[in-house]
Amino acid sequence: MGVRAENHDGWTLTGMSGFVLDGASADVLLVIAPSPEGPRLFEVQDVSAVRREDTATMDQTLRLTTVHFDAVPARPLGAADPTVLETVRALALAAVSAVQAGTAARALDETVAYAKQRVQFGRTIGSFQAVKHRLADMHVRVEVARTASRAASDALASGARDRLELAATAKATCSEALEHVAAEMIQLHGGIAITWEHDAHLIFKRAHALGQLFGTAGEERERAADWAL
Repeated sequence: MGVRAENHDGWTLTGMSGFVLDGASADVLLVIAPSPEGPRLFEVQDVSAVRREDTATMDQTLRLTTVHFDAVPARPLGAADPTVLETVRALALAAVSAVQAGTAARALDETVAYAKQRVQFGRTIGSFQAVKHRLADMHVRVEVARTASRAASDALASGARDRLELAATAKATCSEALEHVAAEMIQLHGGIAITWEHDAHLIFKRAHALGQLFGTAGEERERAADWAL
């Protein structure tokens, strides 16, 4: 169930919105809701009037909330705009892709550092050709993710015509890059990577949680398919 806006001597919001980032602690709530004039952006006037419910997540550093509205007073921000949902969604995708690219870069850095110090058969594992190839592949994926994320951010900042498609492409590219790099990080670290003491499991969980947030890689590619082809 989504959130709908009604105007009876003042605008109110009714319904439910799920997977709201940091929704439990937010002092300002902005909501996109359909209205008789079309989709509009609203600001909740009394945040204490909404009911918030924590959502369990794989990545416990992501705090997601389900927000419930029951005729909550709201103030419209601007006129109805049929593109407002896609615009806000594209901004969210670009922001998430930046987090994914940065997380992938950190995972690569930690894995390279480990490969330089872990000794096996009298040599650091980073000197083995098979490990070098896997690290090189991780590096390429990180750089591609960075490029896609930066392209999306630049397109949104400049109002480029293809900004929505670039945001979807960035989310798909960065999701797959981070999932691959996180998995390789665990493989190349060996046993230490599956212990609570190491950060590898946190990066792995973040990779899969962010990969689902606002749409999977496959879903985002479908959105950008006509443009890309």
